Amino acid sequence: MIPAVMPTYGRWDVAVERGEGLQLYATDGRKFLDFTSGIGVTGLGHCHPHVIAALSEQAKRLWHTSNLFRIPGQEKLAQRLVDNTFADTVFFGNSGAEACELAIKVARKYQSETGHPERYRVIGCQGSFHGRTFATLAAAGNEAYLKGFGPPMEGFDHVAFGNLNEMRAAVGKETAAIMVEPIQGEGGVRAAPEGYLKGLRDIADEFGLMLVYDEVQCGMGRTGKLFAHEWEGVPPDIMAVAKALGNGFPVGACLATERAAVGMVAGTHGSTFGGNPLAMAAGNAVLDTMLEPGFFVRVGQMAKLLRRRLETFAVSYPKLFAEVRGAGLLVGIRCVVPAADVVAKLRQNGLLTLTAGDNVLRILPPLIVSERDIDEALDIMNKVAREWPA
Repeated sequence: MIPAVMPTYGRWDVAVERGEGLQLYATDGRKFLDFTSGIGVTGLGHCHPHVIAALSEQAKRLWHTSNLFRIPGQEKLAQRLVDNTFADTVFFGNSGAEACELAIKVARKYQSETGHPERYRVIGCQGSFHGRTFATLAAAGNEAYLKGFGPPMEGFDHVAFGNLNEMRAAVGKETAAIMVEPIQGEGGVRAAPEGYLKGLRDIADEFGLMLVYDEVQCGMGRTGKLFAHEWEGVPPDIMAVAKALGNGFPVGACLATERAAVGMVAGTHGSTFGGNPLAMAAGNAVLDTMLEPGFFVRVGQMAKLLRRRLETFAVSYPKLFAEVRGAGLLVGIRCVVPAADVVAKLRQNGLLTLTAGDNVLRILPPLIVSERDIDEALDIMNKVAREWPA
């Protein structure tokens, strides 16, 4: 008999009832150190006081109006994102998949508006993940997620991540855009090689394409800058953002330059819930905290400490772990043993982590992680590794 909640998830046997900072508390009394951040969402940890205060105050005044009205919180958050990024304009939705879906629409619309309606194809990268809608599944091209849902949506091509020669060779007369994650999360925590984003920018400019970044997981401070591409200094034309933007409240955003958004006029896109007052209160509270002086400096310090500790850890157990990869506080360890088994053992010992493609153990602590938290996590990891069956 099918359960009341559609069984589409392989859930852990943990029912959580509350959280505080990096701690999660289950209904059966168990306590966990959360190094998943709700899959990269709770960048400021659970129940961050400033986010609670902002949402509580907004909830007393107004929840929803629809986008028939001006929403002051939208205008404020959009302007702040514009002021702190490459973008000139922002559309607010509810999720990363929606943000990616709109990014594809904006890229295609740009080509149509500038005299190239035949350009609609998007080149993506193998191992990518852009969401669960039909378009975003097709954009990623992962057979495991596409199986059983009929023919994939047409209009997407795929090349190896990090290979500029393959990317250039894939450009055709119908190509509209290149879409890439600066750091692949689900695909195995793989950071773009140095110079890759610059190479993509050059290809896009040479052929008149839109360069689209998906920073849903790697953005919003995860690498020690507001967005991961800032380390290379290579801006896109369009970018999808979500996850940590709301610290747990559903909100996504599609950022674009004025040039890229030339065709996005009244009636071309919309969302009933997108950018509602509650979501904007959460997003503005998150930016209040992240844009404080020294916030990203501290993230960078903790990221370096965690990386050093994980590299020492992995080298100490070569029969279990092969390499450390990723950037900032989006870190992976490619495992020799099944990564899912490692995640299960860590969870049994009070540490929550994730898997990723390529048999990778994925580690995503909140950006407020402390040295003490890292010490506690590594103590648990070392205990599990020492006790691993021979």
